[in-house]
Amino acid sequence: MIYLTMLLCFIISILITPVVIKLAFKIGATDKPNQRKVHQKIMPRLGGLAIYISFVLGVWFYQPQSPYIMSILAGATIIIITGILDDMFEISAKLKLVGQLAAAGVVVFWGGVQVEFINLPFSDGTLEFGFLSVPITILWIVGITNAINLIDGLDGLAAGVSSIALITISGMAILFGNPFVVIIASIVLASTLGFLVFNFHPAKIFMGDTGALFLGFMISVLSLLGFKTSAFISLILPIIILGVPISDTFFAILRRIVNKKPLMAPDKSHLHHCLLGLGFTHRQTVLIIYAMAAFFGLVAVILSQAKLLGSFALIIALLIVIEVIAEKIGLVGKNYRPLLKFIRSVRYPTVKNR
Repeated sequence: MIYLTMLLCFIISILITPVVIKLAFKIGATDKPNQRKVHQKIMPRLGGLAIYISFVLGVWFYQPQSPYIMSILAGATIIIITGILDDMFEISAKLKLVGQLAAAGVVVFWGGVQVEFINLPFSDGTLEFGFLSVPITILWIVGITNAINLIDGLDGLAAGVSSIALITISGMAILFGNPFVVIIASIVLASTLGFLVFNFHPAKIFMGDTGALFLGFMISVLSLLGFKTSAFISLILPIIILGVPISDTFFAILRRIVNKKPLMAPDKSHLHHCLLGLGFTHRQTVLIIYAMAAFFGLVAVILSQAKLLGSFALIIALLIVIEVIAEKIGLVGKNYRPLLKFIRSVRYPTVKNR
């Protein structure tokens, strides 16, 4: 049944996307080129609507049974409306945040999706989040929603990275025995892949905030539901699965702090910008980031099966790799290389700076 539903969603997404392209031009939901953007012509940017329609029809066809389903659909609808308004009128960041908080609030207060406590590693103790469970959960949903939105800078980039994350989430939900997450993640995945047919370079349509916010919202909620256990490592797994958007967002914040710029200030120093600056083509850059996303997914799967000490060693090694890559490609700045300088000082202790 799930494979038939995925095929149906894939086909629906392919059939609806050309209609959405025409609709986007008709209502003015277009993206004009400027100095920060890579594309050189006016592009329709309502593509997320095709993903959403395909997803809703897939849910209606499969009819998964879960107390979470209605709140997820309601939250997704709020997010889609927020995205459509932004794609049409470019609403303010504050108004977009209101929409994201409303969507997160629906799944938290109506659906009951909350991270309430975790078991502490190396002990029998438990860390109860208490009244903080609600803000922590909302912060996670809003944070991941915006992280996906931030990497939506090249043809097929956000859709592909999201698809890889959804594959990992659904695969690990199978390992954790969570059929509802498998079903919903698979439906979103099939809908996204159908859209990717039109979105991969050279794109005929962008997903816009409609798509980036929707995929970010769905991935954030599914990652919470998929790893909703009391184990400490289960709290780390979704962070690793979403390693590409989360690390890009983290270094964007660090970059603006180091350069003394406002946190919300736009720039052209995100991961994809840095790779393009190194001479990679548009398509090569997207495929490299796909490979990075797949690597994070693989690490998450290995981590889920590792023992506690091995898990911590793997996490530390992963953090070092991320920092080295960030410094190598200049993700924070060309002169920001604290770890590389430290490694060099250890390897060549007698060499003095000139």
